Amino acid sequence: MRLVSLNIWGAIVRDPFLDFIKNHKDVDIFCFQELYEGMTEKLSADQKDGVGKNICSEIKKLLPNHQMFFRPVVENVYGIGAFIHKDTDILGEGEIIIHTNTKYPNNTGHHSRNMQWIDMRMDNKLYSVLNVHGLWNGGGKTDTPDRIAQSQRIKEFMDTLNTPKILCGDFNLRPDTESLAILEKGMTNLVKKYDIRSTRTSFYTKPEKFADYILVSPDITVNHFGVLKDEVSDHSPLLLDFN
Repeated sequence: MRLVSLNIWGAIVRDPFLDFIKNHKDVDIFCFQELYEGMTEKLSADQKDGVGKNICSEIKKLLPNHQMFFRPVVENVYGIGAFIHKDTDILGEGEIIIHTNTKYPNNTGHHSRNMQWIDMRMDNKLYSVLNVHGLWNGGGKTDTPDRIAQSQRIKEFMDTLNTPKILCGDFNLRPDTESLAILEKGMTNLVKKYDIRSTRTSFYTKPEKFADYILVSPDITVNHFGVLKDEVSDHSPLLLDFN
């Protein structure tokens, strides 16, 4: 089975991103961050121009053999989501809130955050896939009390699962943070294991080159892991082949 995790940057790099979907439609699981659906006006002053206001529907048209699971967190139009091949038996799907900010978007810098969970059966084996877009605060990707608390919530939820687990997404964390170390307990950080040097593309001009990760539990067999070279966002797609 193959999984791609990608922060799509609102599909600002529109045509290359849509071509990427067309060229990878045989992927079993897509976990995306920064998705929009049904947006009619800007959500905040800092929102970039050119986002795909109904990008979920556009992706779904390109992936007719996949099921869509959209989990918005801002105004019911912006959030995270997964597209999973219809051959996969979905046993359950939902979300947990991992950070709450009721004051957004009143210039407070960051919105609430959710984590999507999906329990599935593939090739007669059970899996849990967790899709997350971690807290952004405008002040870098180092530890903060909010980020520590966010990681603790994620870890507590993961500890309730007895299935093989894949945690993926844009964590907005440096590799050397305690926030990430909390999530690594009992899991393998594939970005570290495979000595990945960057998860960003040339669209990202700031010096920090890490944000995205895939972590797996010991009962996941990793056949291949890597960062794809496609420049379809300011984040690079991460590809996991597993069973």
